[in-house]
Amino acid sequence: MFSYISLEERVPQTHPLRKLRAAVVALLATMNREFDAVYARRGRPSVPPEMLLKALLLQILFSIRSERQLVEAVNYNLLYRWFVGLNIEDKVWDHSTFSANRERLFNEDLARAFFERVKHTADWAKLTSDEHFSVDGTLIEAWASHKSFKRRDDDSASPPGRNPEVDFKGQERCNDTHASTTDADARLFKKSQGDKSRLCHMGHILMENRNGLIVDVEITHASGTAEREAALAMLKRRDNKNKRATVGADKGYDSKAFIKGCRKLKVTPHVAAKDKHSAVDARITRHEGYKTSQKVRKRIEEAFGWIKTVGGLAKTKLIGQAKLTGQALLCFATYNLVRMGSIGGWWDAHHA
Repeated sequence: MFSYISLEERVPQTHPLRKLRAAVVALLATMNREFDAVYARRGRPSVPPEMLLKALLLQILFSIRSERQLVEAVNYNLLYRWFVGLNIEDKVWDHSTFSANRERLFNEDLARAFFERVKHTADWAKLTSDEHFSVDGTLIEAWASHKSFKRRDDDSASPPGRNPEVDFKGQERCNDTHASTTDADARLFKKSQGDKSRLCHMGHILMENRNGLIVDVEITHASGTAEREAALAMLKRRDNKNKRATVGADKGYDSKAFIKGCRKLKVTPHVAAKDKHSAVDARITRHEGYKTSQKVRKRIEEAFGWIKTVGGLAKTKLIGQAKLTGQALLCFATYNLVRMGSIGGWWDAHHA
């Protein structure tokens, strides 16, 4: 049996992945220096970094929950084969090979490089603002259980069994005295009084207000001050630092230190005021732009919602802050590409 129809002919011309793939291929073509640095020079052939990154994009776009399922889907799905760059007869990698190469090849630097190129594409298309921003943070649950959260000086052996019974009743556990043996970067934390404490990391994003695109990403330990510290770090990294800007934020950023830090960076802090002991005064709230910032900043939740429901980041499957940073950068880069496609009319929204 022979097939004389190519994969290119199998994919409809109107399929939304066509223009997305063209954009991704163009972006990856500018990353030769980064890819050359991670290519294997000896030993068995590895998964080409370009294919690896495109496969990880598919995993995010189609909410594929594991790398084993991703490799299986690439094997039998012609659309996935075409997107990654494999022919019909090409052998697909083993899932363990794919995971090992992802560990070796896909790092925070590579993810940041791809994210920055997506952002520069949006800048070139005049889809972003360099004057008006919003900032917020969210908790990303760690791949670690409460049973792994033990005293730092506890050298006792774990109870026998694969999933032993552990009684926490009466124990006072905090990050100063305890740490997770599974993920040392995870912290026991909760954002609100009514929430439950969980082992998690904290993700922060800076959104431009024109079209709701994400222009910076930061992953930190979860703490009460992490949101404000990460926000100032991202504002400091923004383009056109000498140009005055505004940043919208919720009540969690209403502190004297944050507002003072923003002013040092030539950023007007459009922060929602607390009911009591607010650091926000009439110098901020009297402007009409303050109301606009407070309205637009809520769109930042769309990005968080997308990466947690579609992108699979409600709970990370990777261990450690560095790996999570790479995963988050790729997720938000994919979100930006999808958003840019909707704004630019790359595809019909009913088929996207």
